[in-house]
Amino acid sequence: MHPARKTLEKLGLEVKYEATRSTGPGGQHRNRVATAIRVTHLPTNVSAMGTESRSQLKNKTMALYRLRNKLALHHRSEIGDADLCPPAAYVPSEAWMKRLKGQKIKVSINHDDFPALLAEVLDRLHIDLDDIGETATAFRVSNSQLIKFLASEPHALHELNERRKKSGHKPLRS
Repeated sequence: MHPARKTLEKLGLEVKYEATRSTGPGGQHRNRVATAIRVTHLPTNVSAMGTESRSQLKNKTMALYRLRNKLALHHRSEIGDADLCPPAAYVPSEAWMKRLKGQKIKVSINHDDFPALLAEVLDRLHIDLDDIGETATAFRVSNSQLIKFLASEPHALHELNERRKKSGHKPLRS
């Protein structure tokens, strides 16, 4: 299972938290107390920071969300035999299906499930060799809806377009 799709409890067993001092809003309190949090996913060595708040707990929550998002973007799951099914036979996760309304996907980029859904789509795109039509079929949405979903995380669409450009395909526009 992709680490971004794991529960917070299971992912918590694979990470290391580090409290540090940081600059930014918060005045003197920021410089005296280690409120910034760096979280590192040990198996992949991917890390993220939370620094916005003077609260360590809020920064820890933000760092974990950012870590899940980075994992979704930069880590691909291993492909198993079951993953190689045709797009029409693919069964999206329950989380994806709950947000599917007709051929539209409804999820905010700030929702806790967004990194998991993004990881699922990017893993399937990898299997489908970045064929947006095949992946849209697998997720039961239109091509434009899938592109719109990917565009909600600009890095995802940018990296997909870079791969498409290298293989001689036109970039996708949201």
